[in-house]
Amino acid sequence: MSFFSKFKDKFIKKEEKETIKESLEVYNKGLAKSRNTFSSRLLDLTKRYNKVNEEYFEELEEILIMADIGVNTVMNFMDKLRKRVKEEKITDPELLKEVIVDELFIIYVNGETLSTNLKRSATNPTVYLFVGVNGVGKTTTIAKIASKEKEKNRKVLLIAGDTFRAGATNQLKEWANRIGVDFYGKHEGIDPASVIYEGLEYAINNDIDTVLIDTAGRLQNKTNLMMELEKINRVIKKIIDRSPDETLLVIDATTGQNGISQAKAFKEITDLTGIILTKLDGTAKGGIVLAIKEEVNLPVKYIGLGETAKDLQEFDIEKYIYSLFKDFMEEEK
Repeated sequence: MSFFSKFKDKFIKKEEKETIKESLEVYNKGLAKSRNTFSSRLLDLTKRYNKVNEEYFEELEEILIMADIGVNTVMNFMDKLRKRVKEEKITDPELLKEVIVDELFIIYVNGETLSTNLKRSATNPTVYLFVGVNGVGKTTTIAKIASKEKEKNRKVLLIAGDTFRAGATNQLKEWANRIGVDFYGKHEGIDPASVIYEGLEYAINNDIDTVLIDTAGRLQNKTNLMMELEKINRVIKKIIDRSPDETLLVIDATTGQNGISQAKAFKEITDLTGIILTKLDGTAKGGIVLAIKEEVNLPVKYIGLGETAKDLQEFDIEKYIYSLFKDFMEEEK
């Protein structure tokens, strides 16, 4: 049975919990821009060819690259697709639709059991460190995750470790006040490691369950940023006797392949555990999720599909693939 058939059996045909249905609706709405562009191009390709040939493959390759799936990922995918077409003697483009979706799903999963759940410590506080360049929505993402943590009746603390960007501390403080969670920060220009040190002491003394730490987003001088993050990690380890439970890189999906470059650069200078991809609803090139996994080998933990906290969704590869390709697969003949 193909991926698409299995998914429909799992989520669409059966009676499922309301929360799962709501989540799928958020995916469908958030990926509409990408789906409309991507599916229309794939459908047009299928209609224009009555036989799978090299010209078909070349056009398909271009469509996938234009969707920001990434050149390396597309090349690997095309090799696998050509092999399956040859082995299964597929000549009808209509019959190739399920194979295309299957192979893109397989590229992401690659035999792994992928967990998108944020790790939690057995002892409080659980600490999440957020990194990423300025302007990607890092502070807003921290606020959305803080809101989700509070909904789980956890005591939450936001620490303003970005002491260099003008207004960053006040912005995070405003979010903390709006959500109704604790906040720790100092004046601009102070050493961020010292703020984080004191903030973690505050967390321990006040029985905080979850600590979310903002950091500076300067990537222009990687050496300075690396030294800063190393110092921050030493401070965290000194206070809680372990590394952060998650170090999450926030990337703006609308920046496309530049986001991949950011991921590679941050991976060189600190130990990342996952990616949060924001503003996916604002791009017609939603294939970047597949490129990140293939080129950076880090799991996507959350995707931003709108403005509200509900629109920041735990990443689910099945819901993502279904929502991206459902118009392509379900077109009425």
